[in-house]
Amino acid sequence: MVAPGERVRVAGFDGGRGLRARLTALGLAPGTELAVISNRGRGPFIVAVKGTRIMLGRGVANQIRVG
Repeated sequence: MVAPGERVRVAGFDGGRGLRARLTALGLAPGTELAVISNRGRGPFIVAVKGTRIMLGRGVANQIRVG
């Protein structure tokens, strides 16, 4: 879990090919830096990527590995 305000890089994904394709299309490719906007432990997980805010469900967010 990453705290709001932290900046991290996407290291990879734990999901299948469909999830990887969807997240890559949203700009969350491995090596991309993102900033966590909201992570309250419940509800949506909001990140900023390349100047765009993206809201992810908890299940999807938990499959993104960061480093």
